Amino acid sequence: MPDKLFNLEDYFRRIHYSGGTEVSAATLTQLHLGHVMAIPFENLDVYAQKPISLELDALFRKIVINRRGGYCFEMNGLFAAVLTEMGFLVSSHLARVYQGGFEHSGKTHRVLLVKADGQAWLCDVGFGGNGLVAPLLFEEGLEQEQLGRCHRVMADPDYGYRVEFKTPGGFEPIYAFTRENCSPADYLIANHYTSTYQESFFRQALMCTLVTETGKITYFDGHLKIIDGETMTETTITGEATIKEALKSYFGLELA
Repeated sequence: MPDKLFNLEDYFRRIHYSGGTEVSAATLTQLHLGHVMAIPFENLDVYAQKPISLELDALFRKIVINRRGGYCFEMNGLFAAVLTEMGFLVSSHLARVYQGGFEHSGKTHRVLLVKADGQAWLCDVGFGGNGLVAPLLFEEGLEQEQLGRCHRVMADPDYGYRVEFKTPGGFEPIYAFTRENCSPADYLIANHYTSTYQESFFRQALMCTLVTETGKITYFDGHLKIIDGETMTETTITGEATIKEALKSYFGLELA
């Protein structure tokens, strides 16, 4: 058995990727899309009050071998390791999620900046909701559409840079971050708070999201919502067995 579990070939199979490995924006885009469409954003372990390890082999075992998902510290942690192994220049940063404003939000989200084709790209495979589905060119004010979703990056005088999502009513902030370098200890602290603090959003309800070519599938606290183009259907799901079956059928998650 190898000394470490982490390897690119198994990860590529996990996200159904069969393209090249050259360091380019095209490769980066296909990897990002493959990840968010094959690996669900989910908080099942946090909600069950299980410890969340950020060690690389632990992430690889959970997400690749055991075919689970995860949240930002897990998903973007693994994605950063994959890109680094492939030769991309990657920097990680902490962001604060918009909650009616940024003043009441701590830095509890991890994002990546990746260099490809001489430009910087914002990558985030671990947000869920209205997060990115493909890398976002790190250029202020440029509106960029990804599978029907439109995002942009805007400078913020107080919080560095805002990532915004376009709604029928206009652009709304998702999160903000600075380009300050962070160390592994910063993520350990933020992950500990997010996964163990009793009032953490991720401790309040079971949630799971998976991107599709035409929309997304979301489970949140007993409600299954499927967005397919302009059509949205919502179903209420009750009972442990029914919830487990929905997680397996729609997200590929098999729970003991």
